[in-house]
Parts: sequence; structure tokens; C-alpha cells
Amino acid sequence: MRAVVFEEFGRRPQVQTVPDPTPEPDGVVVKVEANGVCRSDWHGWIGHDPSIVLPHVPGHELAGTVVATGSEVRRWKEGDRVTIPFVAGCGHCPECASGNQQVCPDQFQAGFSGWGSFAEYVGLRYADQNLVRLPDSMAYDTAASLGCRFVTSFRAVVDKGRVAAGEWVAVHGCGGVGLSAIMIAAAAGARVVAVDVTDEKLAMAKALGAEIGVNAASDNPVKAIRSVTGGGAHLSLDALGHSMTFANSVKCLRPRGRHVQVGLLLGEHNNPPAPMARVIALELEIHGSHGIQAFRYDAAFNLIESGRLHPEKMIGSRITLEESIDALVNMETSTQTGIPVITSF
Repeated sequence: MRAVVFEEFGRRPQVQTVPDPTPEPDGVVVKVEANGVCRSDWHGWIGHDPSIVLPHVPGHELAGTVVATGSEVRRWKEGDRVTIPFVAGCGHCPECASGNQQVCPDQFQAGFSGWGSFAEYVGLRYADQNLVRLPDSMAYDTAASLGCRFVTSFRAVVDKGRVAAGEWVAVHGCGGVGLSAIMIAAAAGARVVAVDVTDEKLAMAKALGAEIGVNAASDNPVKAIRSVTGGGAHLSLDALGHSMTFANSVKCLRPRGRHVQVGLLLGEHNNPPAPMARVIALELEIHGSHGIQAFRYDAAFNLIESGRLHPEKMIGSRITLEESIDALVNMETSTQTGIPVITSF
């Protein structure tokens, strides 16, 4: 099969011909029909994920068709249209038993602990516990745009953030995660303030439901958010994963506000200082949010099928496997709005 492969961290990947995957006993092989290019893939390529073993194929925001199943798989068959969460739980540990597969200590992550989906085919483990059946009406590129971004944001805003209608929600960073969070919060009836450093991304944020845009390159986002919200956000998310956006997200909250860290804090931003004096004085809540469970996809699918959420609007470009290399290596400096999705392999 054809796949994007990198043999050194930080060195430009190449499209290579590599052996087709075969299913593990508990896994399946999926023919990839569409795949998103995500900031998490960039972190993996740079070398921020210790689970990656070189040479490596990135990619985890996939949608496709099952073409082979392992001997232990009972719920899936050839031809099924599927996707999978960013984190696939083992199904046997206490965390999985409690319904918290997203923090499974023996998790499988396509594109990280195993080869990923910048390829014609991908092998996925723990299939019975984690594969998600796609609605018949959902196009593959839309399903791939859900990726780890949209559904991860769904859990961060709805499950961890406990968003409520009429609340002020601040979203720091208008990449894929941030734009998803904006759309979801707005659909829940919240009033959204979007923060970014480019006017293009802020314009897209407003098109997806943000009421107010703050350009952090020219304005102090903490002061701006406190001013426009009349005292601070009820819920704020760092959707980028940066020491500054983390601090701003906590500082912009009103008393008893809730911060959710959904952007990955990696590399030099792994241990950012926290304004704990403010956290204590205002009784703020700080939550981490990592992925989503397979069983929670139905809640997101229901909102999509009802017309309240439109993830397809976040697709910025449909690209080839070869073009995904530029999208990956230039992600840190790109000003492109929307999600690049590989649709030609």
C-alpha cells in the first residue's frame, strides 16, 4: 500500500510503498476513505510522543470501510463503514469497565502507538470495544473531519465543561479543536468569545457561531473577555495547548468558572505555571479532557443528523496523500482556515 512515512523526527516524510497491514486477533483492517490532518500528527512528527517507534506512519482522524477482521472480532464485518476514537481502550481494565476508555492505561492510538491512517489501509486494535459505526447519510470526508478534534471538543464542552444555554464561553485558539468547540457551544445556546492571532481564523469562528472575536496579537484577551462578558467567562477552553493560552484561559474566568484543557501541552509547554492563587480565591475548576469514548459518538451524531451541528463546514481543503506532507510539516506556521482532509490516496 501507499503510505506517508517518516524515518526521523522532524525530517520531511515521504510517500512510500509499504506492506499492507493484517488484522490482530482483536482488530480489523480498514480501507481509509478520508483522513484529517491534525495538530496531534504534527506533535508526533516533531517527536513529542514517546510511544512512536520509527519508522512511522502518522494519522488518526480516519473514516473508512472494514476489509478484514481478526479471529476474536464479533461485532464487525467486511463492508462496515466505521471510524474510531483518538484513544481506543483495551476493554478489560478498571477504567474501561467504568466507561472511561479515554484514559485506559493500555490504550491503542492509531498514528502513535501503532501505524496510522496517512495510508490506503490501517490496522486498528480493540475493534469490538471501540469502532464506531457511521450513519449511512454521513459522507466519509465529514466523518474524518470529526476526527479527534470535533468529538474531542464535544466531550470537552458538553461532558467536562458542562456548558449551559446563556453562559459565556471563551475559546482560546481557532484551529480544528477550537472551531469545533465554538460550533458545539453555540449550538448549546452559549455565547462564545473566540480568541486567535489571525483575523482570518476569527472570521471563520464567527461564521461558525462565535459572537465576539478577540485578536490576541493586538488586544489583551483576558481584559477583553472580562469586559465583553461583564465579569469573565463561565467556561473557558485552551484549544491550542500553549503556556500562554492556558494561563489566559484560567485568568479570564469569573468566580466559580470552569477551565477545560483540551489542547495538548507538549514539548516546552508540558508543565505551564498555573495561577493557583486565583484558582483558590475564586474557587475555579480546572479540568483535563483527553479524547472521547466510542459510546458518546451517538450524542454527537444525533445533533449532526438533526441539523444543529454542521462539522462539514470546518473542512478547509480536500487534498491528496502527497499534499498531506506539506499540510503536516507546515502546520505550526500555517494560517489556513478549516481542516485539511485527505480524500485521494
